[in-house]
Order: sequence, then C-alpha cells, then structure tokens
Amino acid sequence: MSSVHRLRPVWVEERSTGADLAARPVQPTLDEVGTPLHEVTFVVVDLETTGGTPADCEITEIGAVKVRGGQVLGEFQTLVDPGGPVPPYIQVLTGITTSMLVGAPRIEQVLPSFLEFAHDAVLVAHNASFDIGFLKAAAARTGHPWPGNRVVDTVRLARRVVLRDEAPNHKLSTLAGLFRASVTPDHRALSDARATVDVLHALLGRLAPLGVTHLEDLATATDPVPSDVRRKRGLADHLPDGPGVYLFRGPREEVLYVGTSTTSVRTRVRSYFTSAEKRRRMTEMVRVATRVDAVACATPLEARVRELRLIAEHAPRYNRRSRHPERMPWVRLTSEPYPRLSVVRDVRDEPGAAYLGPFGSVQAARLAVEALHESYPVRQCTRRLPLVPAADASACALAEMGRCGAPCTGGQGAAAYAEVVADVRAGMLGDPAPVARAHARRIRELSAQERYEEAVTVRERLTAYLRGAARVQRFDPVARTAELVAARRDEEGGWEIVLVRHGRLAGTARVDRRTDPVPTIETLRATGEHVEAPVAPATAAHPEETDLLLAWLDQPGVRLVAVSDAWTCPVRGAQGVGDAATAVAAVQLLAPDRWSGADALLTGGAAPVVAPAPRTA
Repeated sequence: MSSVHRLRPVWVEERSTGADLAARPVQPTLDEVGTPLHEVTFVVVDLETTGGTPADCEITEIGAVKVRGGQVLGEFQTLVDPGGPVPPYIQVLTGITTSMLVGAPRIEQVLPSFLEFAHDAVLVAHNASFDIGFLKAAAARTGHPWPGNRVVDTVRLARRVVLRDEAPNHKLSTLAGLFRASVTPDHRALSDARATVDVLHALLGRLAPLGVTHLEDLATATDPVPSDVRRKRGLADHLPDGPGVYLFRGPREEVLYVGTSTTSVRTRVRSYFTSAEKRRRMTEMVRVATRVDAVACATPLEARVRELRLIAEHAPRYNRRSRHPERMPWVRLTSEPYPRLSVVRDVRDEPGAAYLGPFGSVQAARLAVEALHESYPVRQCTRRLPLVPAADASACALAEMGRCGAPCTGGQGAAAYAEVVADVRAGMLGDPAPVARAHARRIRELSAQERYEEAVTVRERLTAYLRGAARVQRFDPVARTAELVAARRDEEGGWEIVLVRHGRLAGTARVDRRTDPVPTIETLRATGEHVEAPVAPATAAHPEETDLLLAWLDQPGVRLVAVSDAWTCPVRGAQGVGDAATAVAAVQLLAPDRWSGADALLTGGAAPVVAPAPRTA
C-alpha cells in the first residue's frame, strides 16, 4: 500500500504547533533521545611506551578496564615486547625493565585481543591523543583496520569542570588525589587505567548538572558553551530524526526563530547548544527559548517551503530573511494612454500592463527602471497623461535632450509612442539584447574616459534588470499553470513526488522503490491543497517558495508527470543570460582592444588603474 504524506494547509498546521503540541504527551524512544551515560560501555585504557612519539617508539604495556553503569565488567593487562631495549629513564619512570619484557608477546599478537576487548565500546584515556595515537600507529603497522571507536579524553573533561583553585594542574595523579580515587597512579598501565576510571566517574558527576547526561553530549562537553545554554540541550530530545521545520518558542509561546533541516531536525537543533553555533544572536535566542516544536516533513523540499511560510506568518524577531514577502516590489509598465514605468507592491489585472520582478528591494527595482530608461525613450514623468494633450502643456528637460518624444505636448503621437512601448514590453518579457547593447555602449564610453565608478553603476543597473526579467519570465508560466505534477528519484531508488498549483507547493509525497507511484500521485492530486488562481505573473506563493520549486524542477532527473497548461518561455529570454558580462558578450558589441577594462567592470572585478592604450594605426 502506498505511503502518502499529504502537505496539509499551512494555516491549519502552523496554528496547531503551539499549545496543542505542548498539551500532547510524547514518549520518545531511546534512539530519539540518545544513549544515557549509565548505559554506555567504556573501556578506559592506559599505555606504557619506550618514548613519546609513535613514529619511533613502541608500546611496552597495555592496561584497560571495561565499565558500564559504575560496574567493572572486565580488565585487560599485558606486557608487550617492543623489539628493543627500554631506555633507562623510562625504566626509572615506569619500573618496566628490558629483562621484564623478554618473552612477552609482540604488539601484532596483543593488538587483536585488545581490539576485541574494546569492541563497540567508547575508549577513554587521560591525554587520549597519546594513547590512541600509539594504538592507531600499531594498527597501521600490523595491518589491522582501526575500528573508529568514539574517544573521550579525561584531561579535556577536567579542564571543563575542575578549577585552578581546586587543583594546580590536570595530571592524573592530581585528579586522583582530588577525587579520592581507590587506586593511586604509579605509571603502570593497569593501575593508571583503574585510577582513570574513578576520575572519569567523578568528572561525569560534575558534568551532569551542565546537561551532559547522554553519550552524544560528551562529543561537545568540552566546548566553550555557557552552562545555561548547554542545560537546554534537552529541548531537542523529542524532535524527529528526519527532515522538517523547528520553531523555538519563548516564555509567552511567541515564535522566536524558525529553522529547517533537510536531514535531521533533532541533530540540527542540538547544534544550537554546542560551540558549533557561533552567532551571538542565536545564543541570545536559545537563552530566551523555553520550548522547541517541530513539523516533520516528507521531503527536504517540503521542509524548505514550510520554513518560508512559517517565517512569513510569524515574522520571528531572530529570523532575518523572508519575513515580509508583501514588501517585494515589482516594476510595472502601466496601462494608460501613454504608459510609463513605476515601482509597485503588487500585480494587478490590468489589460496591457507588463511586469518585471519581483525584486529583493526597492533599490533593485529602481535600478531596473533606470536600465530600461537608459535603453528606451519611454517617458519618465509620473503624472497620468491624457490622450489629447492640454493646450498649455510644456515639455520637460528630457524632451529637450532628445530622450523623450514629449507626448505630453503632442510632440509624439499615440501611434509612435505605442511603438516605443512595444519595444519596452519586448525588453521586459522577451529578448534582453537591446538593453544589454545600450549598456555595453555606455560602459565602453565610460571605461574609455576612466570613469570607472559610473561604469560600475551602469553594470549594476543591467544586473538588476536581468535578474528581474529572468525571474518574471520564469514565474509567468508556472503562475498560469493550474496544476503540475513532477517526480524525481531519491537516493534509495524511490520517488519524491511534488504537486504544484499556480507556483505554490500544494502537496508532496514519497514512495519507496517497491511501490507503484501512480496511485500515490492520484491520491496526491485528489487531496492536495486547493489554490486560487493569482494574477500572473505573480504566483500564489511567496516568491522565494516559487524559486525553490523552480530550482527543484530544474534538477537533473526530474520528470514531468502531468501539466495542465502550456508551459513555455521565450527562446531568447533573459533566463539564458547568467549575468551582465554574459549578456554583453552575447551581443558582441565591444571591440577586442577595448574589452579588457570594461570586462573587469562587467564581471565585478576591480577597475583597471590605467585605461587601455589607444588603438594605433
């Protein structure tokens, strides 16, 4: 039977993520919350060697103690023949002489037994880099693969919780005395390992109030994380181990921050309580948070989309993006007797109107308007002109400069102005070459005059125009498409299915490789969210949501299953142009000898200090 995950309407689900979730009891599994430390098997190991570096020294003794829940499960101890004499100072330090090692097994005989003893356990050592470094080097020399056990260093743990006024240093003998270990370290492997067991238990007891209660906590126990932040790590214990969205909530149930994970929500949220999170405002947010809610998602795409919707709905103060989609402006070619360009907040159903965008800011929209004004002699005055000009009308300065036909005074008739408007419309909705050509000419002139800052401004205008044109040419067909179904193979051989209606994610599902996807698709189409048709080219979703959907559809391997309407784009549209430099190169306007200075400006590089040399005969 097909496994269908329906994308529920966001206005239902998001309001249910508050008090409803808090009131619903949840019993997480052990896999979800991690492994409690009293259930972890530790193998505390200590080595004696002939020197300090594994590259030219050998192991002379291995001692290890296996413990779990405070109980000793077993011990491992053996001398090891290093294959040579023990240096005198090592003999004095450890009491292990060369004669004691005669007849002892070599490391290639001992190591397999130790690895079996430590199988699947967490290795613990005092100054672990020394002991584990020797063991890894021995494994490499003898051809044994290193099993990759987790490693805990009691020195690093001690630095976290033992203050200088308690102990002058973090040596094993000092800590054993501080914690009243049952065994006194004497530089023999097994004795030192036994002492380290007592030190480990004492350190874990000190770490527990700081929120270090599970095996997974030990990985970050030595991170420089404030104790009040670390203690809140339990907020992530009940979260799902899969893609989804998470919401940090404050003391008044307000949403502080919305984030997403395409792999594991629980793992992502846990990172906020470790040193991996370095953003100061996020640390501030964690201190305020009292709860974390989650919305499990069927696919990574659904998680990203839900994040955008939740941010737009709640406008969390710690989120910096996508909080106000209604503020994303458009450039409109108006519908009036003598159309003009203007920056607007919404798309209206007006016959004859054309749009660019939406843009990320009003400044970007204005740059796009300037680019069109630079390329076409369309009027720039803001008042609405009658079809028949007034008798006392006067022309503006642009008309005197030849940059406007002056329809306001009758200098340009409706038919002639309509030709200009048709060219502007074509530049907005079709081929960007005329705009690129005009800007390339201007950049060439400014570069020749070493006016590089002005040339950069021209480049920025062209870039803003190209982005707005490409976006509207992508949005328009998907906004007019009532229903689109697409599918993509996932990493496990199943199918990720997406239902899009008027540029909005209306449903998503996932089926495994053994399940026929057709019934799932039919169920998804029948139960997906109903979406009212918008006024194209605006879609029925947050512009960034539509961007996410279009990026997903552009991925290799995506198959269109069903499309309700014609889905087309201009052959020579702005979508095929990557940036300003590509657009200018496509029109092939600049001469080779004049290209170098302008090319640096077009691609965003530094302007040349010296202008290109003049062309000689």
